[in-house]
Amino acid sequence: MPDAPAPAESPGTSRSTSATIAPNILRYLARVADEYGVDLQPLLTRVGLDPTVMGSAALRVSYRQGSDVIRQALELTGDEHLGLRVGAAQHLTAWGLLGFAMMAADTQQDAIETGVRYQNLSGAMTVWSAGWEDTGYVLRADLPDPALDPTVAVFLIEEAYSSVVTLTRLNSGAAFAPQAVEFAFPAPRDTGPFDELFRCPLRFGAAGNRMVFPARWVRSAMPGRDPITYATVLELLDAQLESRRGQQDLLEVLEISIAQSLPAVPSFLEQARRHASSERTLRRRLAECGTTYDAIVDGVRRERVELLLRRPEVTLRDITRQAGFADVSALRRAVRRWHGATPLEVRTRLLRREAPIGGAPIGAAPTDESPTEEAPADKAPGDGAPSG
Repeated sequence: MPDAPAPAESPGTSRSTSATIAPNILRYLARVADEYGVDLQPLLTRVGLDPTVMGSAALRVSYRQGSDVIRQALELTGDEHLGLRVGAAQHLTAWGLLGFAMMAADTQQDAIETGVRYQNLSGAMTVWSAGWEDTGYVLRADLPDPALDPTVAVFLIEEAYSSVVTLTRLNSGAAFAPQAVEFAFPAPRDTGPFDELFRCPLRFGAAGNRMVFPARWVRSAMPGRDPITYATVLELLDAQLESRRGQQDLLEVLEISIAQSLPAVPSFLEQARRHASSERTLRRRLAECGTTYDAIVDGVRRERVELLLRRPEVTLRDITRQAGFADVSALRRAVRRWHGATPLEVRTRLLRREAPIGGAPIGAAPTDESPTEEAPADKAPGDGAPSG
């Protein structure tokens, strides 16, 4: 569950553009990819995560950055179970202070609920919730972005439950196994890696993602329980959450301001004045959040473009105007940078995901220009849009 209710969002913007996620998953993903002989650093650098940045303890990434890296890592490694392997590669220090607090909790249930309460500090890219249900004590994992690429969605759920089982066994004993695990995605061609990892009944194509824990295990004491240490670490985590709330509020206010202003983009100086701040102070605060104003603008434009691409009647020229790009070629370059595909290809993917089950893909291509024709400028990395 999120640590605080999100403010109402303006059309075309969402928290997926905010750099608020600790990049734990990406760091372990890079390690696992390296075992396949795949160097992810060029890809990480392309989304703004160079080696110096990746080595920073203060680094935060956006949901979009993380999703882009994961999607392309899946393509480069060709491993359809990459999420399982990334989760299984983690260790007890992966979640930092939160992992230490969970180790010091009184019972296994306390440890799980501590993880859920402070999940925004763990680098999780799923939304966790837990509680007693008719079938037992259940840990649920949901995805915050309904438009997420299906392969990335599967990766994130695999990684989430794989890491939970792996870290639990490291902390509580290798014999641990869930009572059952249910996945919302269809069964893969090979379920062997799932059977080997979870060692319990599995169900695919379920209504949601659920891990059911044995009741006796949930109520058992944690091997490293220590009430004083637990209380001390919780104080540190509360302080981190409070700091993160301030950063998250700043990012969301900027995103909403930009989204409401499109196609124009407020200048950085104008944003500083709106926040009763100097440009230097605002730039420093954004650096503490692990992002820049240009990156926020780019993220909001991307959200707006993807929203409009879901509407088949909206032409590329309309999208160009509404998202604040200089021309259609600039729009095409930006979409290719974000997705590695043309606007038409991205539109087709988005509409196919939203088509009724069993139905044909809905929607049609824009008709007032040639969306399949690649602009010669596609080779350039910039988008040519007004910089604000």
